[in-house]
Amino acid sequence: MRVSMLVAVSLLVAGCSHAIGSHSHPTTTVSLSTTAPVAAPPAKPPVPRSAPGAGAPIADVIAWVEAAAPADAARYHSAIRDGTTTELGDDIAFTGPSGPAGKVRCMTDTKHSGATLSCLVDLSTPLPRPATAYGEWKGGWVDFSGSSLQVGSARADPGPFIDGDGPQLPDGSSLSFGDFRCRADHVGLFCVNYAYRSAVRLAAAGVEPFGCLRPVPPPDGVGAKFSC
Repeated sequence: MRVSMLVAVSLLVAGCSHAIGSHSHPTTTVSLSTTAPVAAPPAKPPVPRSAPGAGAPIADVIAWVEAAAPADAARYHSAIRDGTTTELGDDIAFTGPSGPAGKVRCMTDTKHSGATLSCLVDLSTPLPRPATAYGEWKGGWVDFSGSSLQVGSARADPGPFIDGDGPQLPDGSSLSFGDFRCRADHVGLFCVNYAYRSAVRLAAAGVEPFGCLRPVPPPDGVGAKFSC
């Protein structure tokens, strides 16, 4: 009899344990993730089918320049004059492709000019010499810093061009240096300055500013000036 009672009690305890376990509360999972949805980057403007003309939006000019194949900047740190090569260190020298746009030679001279790109353009109609100019007049001399564009300059010396010309930048290619990126094209050389979102086209037909550059009175010895 005692054995039967012990068996019954054991079964009762086991049944109660099973009943308690079967009534356990379900587990609720709470996500603690705080990751915000990633915003899509702004869409770039479409690349113009042809080179930007006068008055084109700066976004179009930048898109046009960036669409060109990048050139290796390491090839453009020297200049050649009369067969003699001069290493320019961190400075850049290059020549635009010959063609209808005319010859364009560009150089930087950070030691004397800071972050300014200087170019000599064979203009079909150079700017006339102003009355305030003293020294040799260079109607196709261009200084482009991004915030300022000056055309025509009275020079007492050849400046950085005393070292000669840099290698040719092939048609359809672009060169990046500092805040600048320039694209060589058969209609001219286009140079963008990213710091000021300004640009210029250099060609025999003339010098064309883009972006924030607006005409301002030129200083003594300068033919024309544009400023942001």
